Amino acid sequence: MDKSNLRVISKLMLKLMPIQILLAAVSAVNNIVTSYFASNYIGISAMSAVGLYSPISMLMGALSTLFAGGCAIICGKYLGRNENDKIQNFMSLDLIISSITAALFIAFFVIVGTFDLTWIFTNDPAIKPVFSRYILWQALGVLPFMLGNQLAPFLAMENRSKRTLAASLAFIIANLVFDDLFIKVFKLEELGLALASSLGLWVFFLVEAQYFTTKRSMLKLRVRSLDWKDLSPIFVIGFPGAASYLYQTARGLILNGLLEVHSGSMGISAYAATNNFMGLFWAVPSGMLAVSRLVMSVSLGEEDRQSLVDVMRVMFRRFIPIVIAMNVFIALCAHPFTWLFFKDTSMPAYGMMVSGLRIIPWCMSFSVIYMHFACYGQAIERHLYVNVLAFLDGVACVAGFTALLIGSLGIDAVYVSNIMNGLVTTLVIIGYAWIKKKRFPKDAEDLMVVPENFGAAEEDRIDISIRTKEEVVSLSDKIRDFCTSKGIDKKRSYYAALALEEMAGNIVEHGFEKDSRKHSIDVRVVYKDGDVILRIKDDCIPFDPGERTQISANDDITKNIGIRMVYSLMKEIDYQNILGLNVLTIKI
Repeated sequence: MDKSNLRVISKLMLKLMPIQILLAAVSAVNNIVTSYFASNYIGISAMSAVGLYSPISMLMGALSTLFAGGCAIICGKYLGRNENDKIQNFMSLDLIISSITAALFIAFFVIVGTFDLTWIFTNDPAIKPVFSRYILWQALGVLPFMLGNQLAPFLAMENRSKRTLAASLAFIIANLVFDDLFIKVFKLEELGLALASSLGLWVFFLVEAQYFTTKRSMLKLRVRSLDWKDLSPIFVIGFPGAASYLYQTARGLILNGLLEVHSGSMGISAYAATNNFMGLFWAVPSGMLAVSRLVMSVSLGEEDRQSLVDVMRVMFRRFIPIVIAMNVFIALCAHPFTWLFFKDTSMPAYGMMVSGLRIIPWCMSFSVIYMHFACYGQAIERHLYVNVLAFLDGVACVAGFTALLIGSLGIDAVYVSNIMNGLVTTLVIIGYAWIKKKRFPKDAEDLMVVPENFGAAEEDRIDISIRTKEEVVSLSDKIRDFCTSKGIDKKRSYYAALALEEMAGNIVEHGFEKDSRKHSIDVRVVYKDGDVILRIKDDCIPFDPGERTQISANDDITKNIGIRMVYSLMKEIDYQNILGLNVLTIKI
């Protein structure tokens, strides 16, 4: 195992993770704010309306994930191949189909809310009129919800994740201000609750969208000359990831029905408050997955077997311990967290939520494993495997175990069932690898069951980490020896070593000195189909060496002579800045 590459991948993923977590937390913060104002300033009926709306929100999230997840994986592969026109086409299709979907949801909300058709969701006469008003005004936020979720991964591809950070902070502030204004000042109750959320989502979307109207953006909405055939792969690749949310929609409806029978409105309210509050912490695994999905898809596009497996290693070694520490914190703070929503400690809902916060967090570590392996299976189009996992995780295990246990455990059955669900899905992942490998999986690569023909075999590649100028010279000899061992002629072997010395040496000399951070260069040499492919990856400031080859008549002809010489000798050279890393690929 190449530990230098693992360090680079780990550093990159941990660097990208905070912003992705914050993005995932946006919806959770909205739900927490909504639950807080509903329970403290309106009442149990409003809190029940929030709980009843949750499966509908989950359905919208499922479709949003289908489009965004499918596009992120596809575009990540094209990013790894430097095919920007394809990324442009997929982005445009993504936004168009998301807008159409939003229009259908808006029509549904308006019809249900206007004509009092909420009997579809509840028969409680005290809750039905409240839910009608709530869902009607939620219609205003559907379009920015759908489109805002689509723009986030494209901002990440353009290394503009800070824009998402700004949009997230603006949304949180706007939501708090609008809730305080509409509920506490204007006394609009559930109408104000929905209106505040909807207007906050518009703020979030507009802050994100503004970047794509500037000249700095490489990606633009392009309606003309679209290739509509590309819709199919979006659905095919995106569906397995979205299926989990679709199943969770069904699970939410089933659990609401079971809770209404066994625990009444108190049970629905407590479960809604627990779910919405836990959503803030679920943003951590979701943010981790968003980072992993981006790095994983780029690795697939580059056919980089080592980096692909390293994503899973980072998940096990870095992400899981973080989640476990978070679980301990939640369980220890169950009482103060519950008090935010239910001030009366004698209420049944108070005890129900405390119990939930002590039990349900312990399923999160299992979920991190499930989410990563489902995403990986989705990316390599292992459809049956992913759909079985999604069905088990989304509805079968939680709903099934709850139905069996709720008679004896009450609402605790819902919480315990989430842990049992995690155990089942983890065992399925291990069992699948055991069957495919015909032995018990011994490491992350075994668990992934990476196809044998994917990427370069270990004997056909060499991986090198460079930290000093001296290492550049000494390691260039290793590259020449590697090429010679593969039967490459002396001329091309010399060119490979020369390219490393010139390009890597330039990075050490100029890139390493630009700031006070420690840097390294990850070099990979691959022998494939008679070609030698040299990939140089670094975490310094963005630098396109191709720009330095453009010398005008008035320029010093000796300036950047090494870079220009390499460009003139090599068969093909491509530069990209991917997820904040400079990636130079040279075919010799």
